[in-house]
This record gives sequence, C-alpha cells and structure tokens, in this order.
Amino acid sequence: MKPSRIHSWNITPKEAEAVQINLRQKVSLVPYCEKFTTLAGTGVVFDPQKNMVRASVIVLSYPQFTIVEQYSASEEIRFPYISGMLAFREGAILMKLFRKIVSSVDLVVFHGHGQAHPRKFGLASHLGVLLDIPSVGVSDKILVGHYSKIGTAKGEVSKIFHESMEVGAALITKEGKKPVFISAGHKIDTKSSLNIVQKLLTNYRQPEPLRLANKAVKNFSSGKHIEIKRRTVDEQTSLF
Repeated sequence: MKPSRIHSWNITPKEAEAVQINLRQKVSLVPYCEKFTTLAGTGVVFDPQKNMVRASVIVLSYPQFTIVEQYSASEEIRFPYISGMLAFREGAILMKLFRKIVSSVDLVVFHGHGQAHPRKFGLASHLGVLLDIPSVGVSDKILVGHYSKIGTAKGEVSKIFHESMEVGAALITKEGKKPVFISAGHKIDTKSSLNIVQKLLTNYRQPEPLRLANKAVKNFSSGKHIEIKRRTVDEQTSLF
C-alpha cells in the first residue's frame, strides 16, 4: 500500500497539532456502500521501560477471516504521550508496515479513534487520509463526548455526542462486557462504520481484525515472530 500523502513524524507537539488541523480538512465522511472482501487491522503495544513501541498489521479475507498478510516491527518511541495525539506515537511504525502490504485492501480497522476526537482527527482519520482509504476507529475507551446508558446485550448501541454533534457510537459487542467505541475515520460515515464493525464480530469483545492484530503484536513482543507475505505478480512469475 502506497500512501497518497506523507509528512514528517519527527515534529514537536505544537507542530503535530497544526498537522492535525491542516489534514482534517481532507477527511470525507460519506456512506460506505461497497462490498468488502479484504480488510486490514492494527495492533500496537508500548514498552515504557525500554522506550519501545511494537506494532502489527494484518490483512484478512472477508467473510472467512483468513490472514493473508501479517507484518510486525518495533522501534524507539519518539513522541511523548499526549491525549489526542496517538497518531504521532503509532503512525510512523504503522505506515512502515502498511507499505509492505501487497494485497488490494478495501478498508482498514484501527485500534483507536476517528471522529470521536478533540480535533475530529484521531488515528483512524489521520492514517485513513494518508493512505486515502476507508477507515474505521474502534477503541476500548471513550476519548471525548458522552453517550446514554445502554444495556448489556450484544448489539445494544448508543450514539456518542461531542459539542452537540454525533461523532460515533458505543456498541456492546459481547454480552455482559463493556462497550467498544466506534467512530468514522475517512471515506465512511458513523452509520456505515457501525454496520461494518457489527459484521466483524465473532465471539469476542473486539472485532476480528483488531483481535487478531493484537494477538499478532503480543506474539511478536514475546519473541514469536510470524510474518505472512503475499507474493507479487513479478515474484510469482519468477518461480517458473
């Protein structure tokens, strides 16, 4: 996957905020009406003691949920923790992994926020714009806004509002568990994001692309590095 836009990740927090404000003008929030057969998911863990960030990106077939590509990497943390600026801690390493993908990916599910963000430009929106691809943010915690109390049955939904605007949805993905928080990233809207996440649920709290990506990065962190590459047409031809 080649990014359509790039910028430096080696910047100050003040410069990072300016990047967010500038790039958020590129976000498109529209219904997603396409059929998807291939999607990507991300997983990231931080090791503060070693000042390292580790990440995995997987590509899945849908509806089989078969992993067709999987890449992991680690690097030094170069940006401080600041609420609302997760993209500047994870973005550089994730973009390196996305560049390795050979498959044609229809959409990406990010472990983070999209529009449910102080500047309406969370990780899912940010990298969605850089990759120019439909993207959805799914997080375990709410960052901004509020939602009405919901039940505990799988499928229960409550809209998230911030500054009088609907920015996402809280969804019960597993009975008896806390909700996950969904928001549109880029080239998609809230309703479509919610519908897609519901299609990606199995028997777990996290949608399958995130669950498998998080599993991959945990294995990578423990030394079980599995890389699944898909050959390009040129590589396949060279075998004969």
